[in-house]
Amino acid sequence: MIENRENTIDKINIALNEIRPFLNSDGGDISFVELDADGTVKVKLHGACNGCSVNQMTLKSGVEMTVKKHAPEVTRVIEISKLEEAK
Repeated sequence: MIENRENTIDKINIALNEIRPFLNSDGGDISFVELDADGTVKVKLHGACNGCSVNQMTLKSGVEMTVKKHAPEVTRVIEISKLEEAK
């Protein structure tokens, strides 16, 4: 359970802004979508990152690690286009 939701969202956005230049340099971008009560962060990848064969590695080793560094209360980071494809 996330105690201070707004504070956590602020920390998530700081983390995404930290990693954004690396994604931009490869022609991609990322946007925050939602923070679930269980600590799951939903993001959307854009540009070259959308459909890239290494985006899951980027998501786990880059994005999730950076988000958890800033907001340790986050349990995981998922990319929503993967959820949309499963529907």
